[in-house]
Amino acid sequence: MVIELEGIINPGTAQFVTRGLKQAETSKLKLVIIRLDTPGGLSSSMRDIVKAILNAPMPVVVYVAPRGARAASAGVMITIAAHVAAMAPQTNIGAAHPVSAGGKEISKTMSEKVVNDMVAYARSIAKDRGRNEDWVEKAIRESVSITGEVAVKHKVVDLVAKDIDDLLGLLDGREIAVGKSTVKLDTKGLELISFTPGWRDRVLSVISNPNIAYILMMIGMAGLYFELAHPGAIFPGVIGAISLILAFFAFQTLPVNYAGLLLIALAIIFFIAEIKVASYGLLSVAGIISLALGSVMLFEDVGVSLKLMLPTIVLIGGFFVGIAFLAFRAYGTKPTSGMEGLIGETGVVEERIDPVGLIFAHGEYWKATSAEVAEQGDKVRIMGSRGLELTVEKIKIED
Repeated sequence: MVIELEGIINPGTAQFVTRGLKQAETSKLKLVIIRLDTPGGLSSSMRDIVKAILNAPMPVVVYVAPRGARAASAGVMITIAAHVAAMAPQTNIGAAHPVSAGGKEISKTMSEKVVNDMVAYARSIAKDRGRNEDWVEKAIRESVSITGEVAVKHKVVDLVAKDIDDLLGLLDGREIAVGKSTVKLDTKGLELISFTPGWRDRVLSVISNPNIAYILMMIGMAGLYFELAHPGAIFPGVIGAISLILAFFAFQTLPVNYAGLLLIALAIIFFIAEIKVASYGLLSVAGIISLALGSVMLFEDVGVSLKLMLPTIVLIGGFFVGIAFLAFRAYGTKPTSGMEGLIGETGVVEERIDPVGLIFAHGEYWKATSAEVAEQGDKVRIMGSRGLELTVEKIKIED
């Protein structure tokens, strides 16, 4: 089986590779080749892939290809974890220094702990596979990177192959330790089964990015909030519901901190309560604070980029406050249509009221009653209604 692993390493790609290895095990295939081209990705997802390779019951070859491909950052650990590590010409491997999810260097306080943990992890894998532990440590600490030919020379990878056919030829007859047994590869005439991402894998790979999942959740909550504040808009509610479902689909693969999720939900409750309760803006402030704290706490091992988070909090918070203000103003505005809109308005008597008559108001004729007699042409003020009958009082003209 040839598993195509291309792009950023995230929960979606980790699930894809793990599923491919399980399928190969179920089908009792003799060999799995992971064709790799990655700039790196999430540490947690990389560890899932490495764990699947280390526990695979069949030989797993990681082949950095085609020409021009790379095994950077998390790709280094995946490559050295393979039973056989190979690279195509004009490829490179290295630059594995840990960085935050947003792409920034980890703060000095946490950097030493994270780097030391990654070095110990990588050295243990390299030692088990008989690869250059010192170079792997330099790739993590100093972000060094080398070509395929140099990697073979420094015993970082095992061989350089021009293509899959060349790789299979070089693998033929090689003895590999798989678990507690040794397997001698016989790669002549092997049928190649391609395992490529389906539409589900592609969608999951995109939305399982913490930044994308965060944006989808915010759009979803904003859409549903707008629909609740202005029932009947429909479109915002539909978009909000779809976005939330996609966000929750991504959350099943991400290390979600439910305290952060609850804080964001609490922020929505505060914004909705602002419409109903005269808090003079205190509930909106509480909502923005809850939104900010929830955003920071949302994911446990990975983080949303600050460059994305801060503008999103400002925009979404401003959106919620603005909608709450418009809804509050609408609730406080005197009705201008229907029976409620007639209260307090002035009408002209068309038929004498004694005590029942007919008036003209808002361009329509209305049946009206009054406690005092009103002659045709008199002006009256509408005080209330009973069904379709108005209650009026005569407007007295001051001398």
